[in-house]
Amino acid sequence: MLLKKFPTVYAIAFVGLGLLSLMLFFPTESFHASLKGLSIWWEVLFPALFPFFVISEMMLGVGLVHFFGTLLDPMMRPVFRIPGIGGFVMAMGFAAGYPVAAKLTSQLWEQRLINREEGERLVAFTTSSDPIFLIGAVSLGFFHDASLAGILAAAHYGTAVLLGLLMRFHGGKSAVMTPEPLPIMQKGNKASRSILIRAFDAMHTARMLDGRSLDEMLQQAVRTGLQLNLVVGGLVVFFSVVMEVMTSAHIMSIFYIGINSVLQLFNVPIELSKAVANGIFEVTLGAKAAGGAGAHIDLVFKTAIAAFVLSWAGLSVHAQIVSLLHHTNLRYLPFITARLLHGLMASTAVFILWEPMQPYRATVAAFIPQIDVTSPVSTLWRYTIPWGIASFAGAFIVLALLYLLHVIVKQCMKPLGK
Repeated sequence: MLLKKFPTVYAIAFVGLGLLSLMLFFPTESFHASLKGLSIWWEVLFPALFPFFVISEMMLGVGLVHFFGTLLDPMMRPVFRIPGIGGFVMAMGFAAGYPVAAKLTSQLWEQRLINREEGERLVAFTTSSDPIFLIGAVSLGFFHDASLAGILAAAHYGTAVLLGLLMRFHGGKSAVMTPEPLPIMQKGNKASRSILIRAFDAMHTARMLDGRSLDEMLQQAVRTGLQLNLVVGGLVVFFSVVMEVMTSAHIMSIFYIGINSVLQLFNVPIELSKAVANGIFEVTLGAKAAGGAGAHIDLVFKTAIAAFVLSWAGLSVHAQIVSLLHHTNLRYLPFITARLLHGLMASTAVFILWEPMQPYRATVAAFIPQIDVTSPVSTLWRYTIPWGIASFAGAFIVLALLYLLHVIVKQCMKPLGK
């Protein structure tokens, strides 16, 4: 009876006991893997994520998120079926990478600015890699080829937007807003008023409802950012150790056999099975394995696998997302389905874009600075903010273009409806 009632608990206990046994059998490998995971977190993830965690907390406190939400509402609702405030999450998600979008989504849910279906749509397509990791670590660090940055970025972010358009059908014809929206979204919302005035009004109302002073807000933002980064770092170290002990125990060979069968169906070299298997668990290890695969393997296949790994994001990132959303009513199934779909779409996009973008690879490489990804925090700080701002602005441009396309299609359909 207990086994039927608590199957998940017993399964977790069994897996945990197995992993503990493997760590005891391979203590040296476990120690070195934990150091490697700690190095990845400190040199890459911490400097890339921490400023965006703090900035997003501050922007919520001062009401800038509500300002953008009001401005973007006419674009986001018809295109993605989410409130305009989701446009800010999209921009921050693309600029800062996982798991910033999940953190912002959970905060919007807490403030009752989105419902469950909207939150699931939002976190599904805004969970993406940041440009620092995609360009600096993957293109330059793992592939040693700056010209791949354009193809990877187009495939990864382009299919993320396409996924958002597909996710608009998730949840059927459910309510667009939560039953009891906050006063922020109600006050001064008359159609006769300028949208810019309403945006400033929403920002002011949010700031008054928050009530904290700027120094209190900054302290809280820094404290929250550090806590979230520690959670991210702990999960990266944990999955790094899990991968290493499973490899040492030859358990990963079982995964390789199954993945080989799938790769053969698509005529992808089976030598890339290690990259896929590693990427299923941890995105950094998977992308690194794809870049370091044999030189005899066609570059397009290695790039496609890297795009899949970046979009799938790895179970390590999935665990980070779940930890951030555990107090909400958002479900994991729509998220993991979207991640798998994003991975398949991104890898397919690489094959589609490969030949058309070949003439532009050298041009793209000329604009990519040569980042030393082996150096610590100081080097990455030079590029985190500028590239983040560029991605943030790019997301808003994409939203404007999609809204313009929506308006054009709607106008063209009017004569047909008569």
